[in-house]
Amino acid sequence: MSRLLLLIAIAAVIYLLIGVYRKNIPQKDKKIAEDMVRCAHCGVHLPKGESLQAGDHFFCGAEHRDAYRNR
Repeated sequence: MSRLLLLIAIAAVIYLLIGVYRKNIPQKDKKIAEDMVRCAHCGVHLPKGESLQAGDHFFCGAEHRDAYRNR
């Protein structure tokens, strides 16, 4: 019976140590939320970092930026 309690105690300590270790590892795969903007020409929503800005308007590509200017 004492061996069983010793094994359970060892398993609990290992489980807790693994939990602490996993919390201290830097998470490089986490993506940071980014603002979404709407293309002024076609209306597609895309991340602000992937868009092109011209004045107060955002565009999904150079073709839509140029087409919006030539309207």
